[in-house]
Amino acid sequence: MTDSTKKCVMVIDHELPVGVIANTAAILGCTLGKDFGEVVGSSIEDGSGFLHKGIVNLPIPVLSSTKEGLTELHREVREQYSQKIELISFTTTAQRSKDYEDYATKLSALSTSDLNFLGLCLYGEKKAVNHLTGSLPTLK
Repeated sequence: MTDSTKKCVMVIDHELPVGVIANTAAILGCTLGKDFGEVVGSSIEDGSGFLHKGIVNLPIPVLSSTKEGLTELHREVREQYSQKIELISFTTTAQRSKDYEDYATKLSALSTSDLNFLGLCLYGEKKAVNHLTGSLPTLK
């Protein structure tokens, strides 16, 4: 079980095509599960004996923002909340790279201010996450 003082949200650019939104959420979720294994529950056997792999054991609201809003949120977390919130980002640089080596090469040549965020995942102190994202609407 995760710590009840922690919260996780995803914030995605609502102007993106639905397929890119889904892909962004999937990629952010994969990184979240890899880096913060405590958010994934253990595997569970159903009544027939089939083993179901663990899924997240905390709610992860998917919230809506704009391209500009994501840039500002990323900046604010980085500059003011880096000790309280872990930040995962997915950018157009990653989306447009042909493989991970290409992504690493491109990303290392850019400054943070040059990045275009498709989505962010914030995981950390509940009060800080709520403060930053509490007014954002659910993605629809």
